[in-house]
Amino acid sequence: MKQTLSYAIVGLLSLSTFGTLQAQVKNQPYSYQHYQKYDEELYSPNTRYHTSSKPYLFKGRLLEKMDSIQSLNSVDSDNWFMRKIFNEHLVQVEKEDHTFYLDVLPDFVIGTEMLDKDKRTTWLNTRGVQAGVTIKDKFTFYGNFFENQGVFPRYIDDYIKESRVVPGQAMSKRPLNKTKDWMYATANFTYDFSDYFQATLAYDKNFIGDGYRSVLLSDFSSNMAHLKLTGKVGNVQYTSIWAYMTDPNNPRVDSLNSGGRYGDGIKWGAFQYLDWNVTNRLSLGFFQSVIWANRNQAGHRGFDFNYLNPVLFLRPVENNNISSPDKMFLGLNAKYKVLDNLTAYGQFLLGEFTAKEFFSNNGYKHNKWGVQLGAKAFNIFGVRNLNILGEYNAVRPYTYQHFVSISNYSNRGEPLAHPRGANFRELVGIANYSWNRLDFSVQGLYSRYGTDPIGKFGVPINYGGDIFQSYNTAPNTYGNKIGQGVQNDLFYADLRAAYVLNPKYNLRFEVGYTQRYNRIEDEPTQKSGVITVGLRSSFRNLYGDF
Repeated sequence: MKQTLSYAIVGLLSLSTFGTLQAQVKNQPYSYQHYQKYDEELYSPNTRYHTSSKPYLFKGRLLEKMDSIQSLNSVDSDNWFMRKIFNEHLVQVEKEDHTFYLDVLPDFVIGTEMLDKDKRTTWLNTRGVQAGVTIKDKFTFYGNFFENQGVFPRYIDDYIKESRVVPGQAMSKRPLNKTKDWMYATANFTYDFSDYFQATLAYDKNFIGDGYRSVLLSDFSSNMAHLKLTGKVGNVQYTSIWAYMTDPNNPRVDSLNSGGRYGDGIKWGAFQYLDWNVTNRLSLGFFQSVIWANRNQAGHRGFDFNYLNPVLFLRPVENNNISSPDKMFLGLNAKYKVLDNLTAYGQFLLGEFTAKEFFSNNGYKHNKWGVQLGAKAFNIFGVRNLNILGEYNAVRPYTYQHFVSISNYSNRGEPLAHPRGANFRELVGIANYSWNRLDFSVQGLYSRYGTDPIGKFGVPINYGGDIFQSYNTAPNTYGNKIGQGVQNDLFYADLRAAYVLNPKYNLRFEVGYTQRYNRIEDEPTQKSGVITVGLRSSFRNLYGDF
C-alpha cells in the first residue's frame, strides 16, 4: 500500500511540470469555524459554487476571498520580526512559476475545570508546522505535522480511554494515562488538470454537506489515505473517493459462526457524490458509499477493483459479489438559497429499506436512515460578518452498524458521519462574528440519545447507538425508536473570543468557556465547565461537542 501511494505521489509531481500558467490554486484544510468566513461568496445567489464537497480547491474568486481574509488589517512595519508575527508566513517564496510557504504552529492552552468534582487543570501543548507549495499554478501541496500532549476534561478523557483515539485526530500513545500523547499529520497533493478535472492524493479528511454536521460523510474521524477524482461538466460536479482505513477495535481474528475471518484491522471505502446546481439557488446532491473489510471469509480480499467503477449507484456490483459482505449507503443532499443571505439545506441517508415496514411505522430494526434539516445566513440583520446557523439532526438506531465491526461506517475507531453514532436527535445553533482581527463564536447544542444498558454477565444490550456493535445482536426486531435504551439528555455550550495575530496561519490569542451537562437516566448528572486561555494556530477542526 505504501509503495502504491509513493508511486502515485511521484506521478502527480511529475505531471506538475507540464502545466501552463493559469489562475493560482491552493489547498486549505476544512474547519467549520474558518470556512464560514467564505459564506458571503459561496452562498450568494449570484454564484454557483459546489459548496457541499469539502475541502475546497481555492481558485478564482474564492482564492481572492482567501487572500483578502489572510491580508486583513496588515500591520505597517519594516521590522522583519513584526511582519512575521502579524502579517506574513515565516518563510514565504513567490516566484512566477512556483510559490512556497512554511509556518511554525504553536497551540498552547491552559484551562481549569469549574464544575466537575475532580477540578482538574486541563492543558494542551502542541508544536506544529505547516507548508504549502504551488508549481506552475497547476499543482498544489499542503501538509502539516503536530506533536501533542494534553490533559482533557473528564468526558473527553473517558472517550479516549474507551476508543483509544483523541477525537478526530489520532491514536493516543497512552490512552489510560491522564496525560495523553499523540501525533497528527495531513498531506494533500492536488493536480488541477483544467477547470473540469482535478486529482487529489491525500492523507486528510472529507466532508459532504452544507451544515455543521453531516449524516453522509463528515470530518469527525481521523485522517484517511485516499485518492479523490473531481470532474465538472456544466452545472454538475462529480466526486469519487477511494479510501484506505483502519479499525483498531477490530481484533486480528474476528470469527463468525461460519468460521470466516475478518481481522487485521484494515478496511476500504468507496464514496461517490454528484452535485447538481439546478439553478443559482437550488442544488441537489446524490451520494453513495460502500465499506468493505480487507479480509473475507477466505482469509484475504484486499482492494476490490469492482469499486473502481466511478458510476453512481453501484448496488448491482455489491449484490453480485457474493464473497463480499459490504456495507452500503445511499444519500441525498440539498440546498436552496431562500433569500439573498439565507440558505436552507438538508440531507437524507438510507442504509436499509423495506417499503412495507418503512411506512407501517412499526419500529422495524432494518429501516435505517438519518436526516438533517438546517438553515444558515450571513451578514444577518445587516451586520457585516455576522453569520448564524441552526440545524436538526436525527439518526435511527442501528443505522451505521454492520454484522461485524470491521465493515461498519467508521474509520480508526470513530464514526465516519455524526460523532454521536446513531440513535439520537440533536439541535445545534452557532453564531460567528468577525470585526477587524477580532473573532467571536457562540455555540449551543441539545441532544437526546440512547446508550446501551448492561445486561447479563456484564454484556451491553445493543440498542443501536454504538455503531461498533453487531446489528445481529439487536434484542427486538420491531418497536425500535430513536433514543431507546438508557436515555441521555446532553446540553452543551461553547463561547470563544480571539484576537487574530496573524491570519496567514490563524495565530491567535483566545479565551473560551465550555459547559456540558449530560443527564443520564437513573445516574448522576455529568457536569463539566472549563475556562481556557491560550495562544493557538492552525486550521484544524477540533471536536468536543458530543
